[in-house]
Amino acid sequence: MKKPASKIRDEIVKLQEQLKIAETREAERIGRVALKAGLGEIEIEEAELQTAFESLAKRFRGGQGFTSGGKKGDGDVSASASPAAVTSGAAQGSSGEA
Repeated sequence: MKKPASKIRDEIVKLQEQLKIAETREAERIGRVALKAGLGEIEIEEAELQTAFESLAKRFRGGQGFTSGGKKGDGDVSASASPAAVTSGAAQGSSGEA
């Protein structure tokens, strides 16, 4: 039996809502951790920060490449960003912050 197109559309809408909720939950979690690490106080371009996050994600994936389905990766990661500078700045800004 094949599902009618209307049922498939309804399922897609429900899945999109679930995805939005899951992404919001993940973003809030990562945001809390970033703020605790002091990243909220660092003046850095968003593109450079994203590149540093992508490098960090690659490191925790064991050096694997990026998946094409990621919501943050829009292409090749540039080697121009300095994740070490972001990491060291985050460690310095974390004292006494909640």
